[in-house]
Amino acid sequence: MSTDQQPDTPSSLTHFDASGQAHMVDVGAKADTHRIAIASGVIRMKPETLAQILSGTAKKGDVLGIARIAAIMASKRTSDLIPLCHPLALTRVTVDLEPDAALNQVTCTARVETSGKTGVEMEALTAVQVGLLTIYDMCKAVDRGMVMTDVKVLEKHGGKSGDWVAGS
Repeated sequence: MSTDQQPDTPSSLTHFDASGQAHMVDVGAKADTHRIAIASGVIRMKPETLAQILSGTAKKGDVLGIARIAAIMASKRTSDLIPLCHPLALTRVTVDLEPDAALNQVTCTARVETSGKTGVEMEALTAVQVGLLTIYDMCKAVDRGMVMTDVKVLEKHGGKSGDWVAGS
């Protein structure tokens, strides 16, 4: 993740130096703190697609179990995927996949933790995106029209800027 600062203006973006060149943020002087980020996202699908997922009859196997593992693995590889992200030693990653038959969707929620100098928002967002992409991949043969949406950070805790909760 980058830094705990929330940019107020385009000129305060932390991944650019004074001359506008991209750089990795120096977090060396920051204190190690317990950091948590929670993110979520949704994949919407046909009712019959969700029925296959819930019944365990999808051709590729246990869709939600594999999506959970993929999400956890992705959180650990975030710095390999997102330029300028710091590689982090994650201390905990949990991924919940909640099917909703009334809305024909699955909500993916990831909680990522570390003790370190920078936050884990990017790791939580990466986990959610890859979890949803895995569901798409495993079910695309029966439903190419699935839509991934509403991916967002819900909460962030720790660091100099403290706690942040969406909507508060």
